Amino acid sequence: MAQKPENMQVNLGQTKEQQKEQTDKMEQIACKIWGLARDRLLISLRFLDVALSGMNLQARWGSDSICCDINVPGAAVVFYDPMVVIRLYKKDPNQVLRLYLHILLHCIFGHSYKYDRVDQELWDVAADMAVENVVLGLGMPDMETTGDKERKEVLAQWKQRTGTLTADRIYRKLKEDRPGVSELLELGLLFQRDIHEKWGPVESFEITQAQWKKISERIKAELKSFSEDKSDDKSILQNLEEATREQYDYGDFLRRFSVSGENIQINDDEFDYVYYTYGLSLYGNLPLVEPLEYKDVNKIKEFVIAIDTSGSCRGEIVQSFLDKTYNILKSSENFFRKVNIHIIQCDSEVRRDTKITNDDEFEAFMREGQLEGFGSTDFRPVFDYVNKAIENGEFENLKGLIYFTDGYGVFPEHKPPHNYDTAFVFLEDDYEKPPTPPWAIKLVLPAEDLE
Repeated sequence: MAQKPENMQVNLGQTKEQQKEQTDKMEQIACKIWGLARDRLLISLRFLDVALSGMNLQARWGSDSICCDINVPGAAVVFYDPMVVIRLYKKDPNQVLRLYLHILLHCIFGHSYKYDRVDQELWDVAADMAVENVVLGLGMPDMETTGDKERKEVLAQWKQRTGTLTADRIYRKLKEDRPGVSELLELGLLFQRDIHEKWGPVESFEITQAQWKKISERIKAELKSFSEDKSDDKSILQNLEEATREQYDYGDFLRRFSVSGENIQINDDEFDYVYYTYGLSLYGNLPLVEPLEYKDVNKIKEFVIAIDTSGSCRGEIVQSFLDKTYNILKSSENFFRKVNIHIIQCDSEVRRDTKITNDDEFEAFMREGQLEGFGSTDFRPVFDYVNKAIENGEFENLKGLIYFTDGYGVFPEHKPPHNYDTAFVFLEDDYEKPPTPPWAIKLVLPAEDLE
């Protein structure tokens, strides 16, 4: 139900029925304006058809704003004040068209799903800048609005600072340089078209994120042929790559390299309390069934952490990665008391192999370990080294090798002969990563994950 139009001017002499009739008429006009904008988008940008079908419009009188709730299963809901829509259309019909496209791109790029993990003031600006850059990059003259010239100038300056203008990269630069209040306000006023009060996860978060990710994947596939015809600008594809990139939890990722083993602890799953308490009540101090004092568990026991110590991998980044890895491993539920973990430092050759067999040794390495190398990068020596170690009996059941690197080096041509998984872990930055071999896992860690 539409709310009462509190900010709408009405004739005090009108009856309630006349006021309602006027309200309904204004809402119908606003709906027609949205419909015209939708039709123009479908004609000009045919690849948006599925995304447009994933949005519903709902009038919210008196709000004096327009916002979108993407966390709605089935279709996102755009809440709008009809008077705002009519006012924008009277000023310039393209304003509503751009507003519609602006909101739609927020949904496609999944900008709302990071809202609880970022500085929201900076993320609002970064997301709006990324979306407007994509729209301007489409190069469609029938979508121009007042202020586009200034927007292009500002975005050109930012592109020199960040490289690709995706929301994540703009956000990191904003966070790094932290502009003053006035500069941030100016950016917000220049690029904002909707408000983000409905952003953030709710109970249906996983469902809606998956549904919009599927839409983004389809658009990405269809867009390849469209972009060749319409524009040389690749910003929309770059934003889609960011939106559809597989997200990993690094803790869960490490647990993929676990092996089964016996842990000395009571196995509650196989313990029958009925027989136990019955024995105590019948015989006093003699239970009929003793609990098992061991339990089969999956814990991290054997794997290799390879560290790229070439000149482009900064020491503090490597240290942050090791800190993150150690904090995950040292938790009692993931770490065997006796382990066989090798931390290998390598640039163009293996510089040092530190063997870790228990928690104390890991603590000592984190405290006292020194990085060595800082030459060029070649990944092959680590794999040769590990393969020889396996053949010499250094590992019983190596499950995986994690290689932390910037990615710029010589990869092995073939998968290692022994049955262990390999993951190349990159820190997300402003540069495109080179392709990894098809037999390896590619994992990109957001910079904030290492903070």
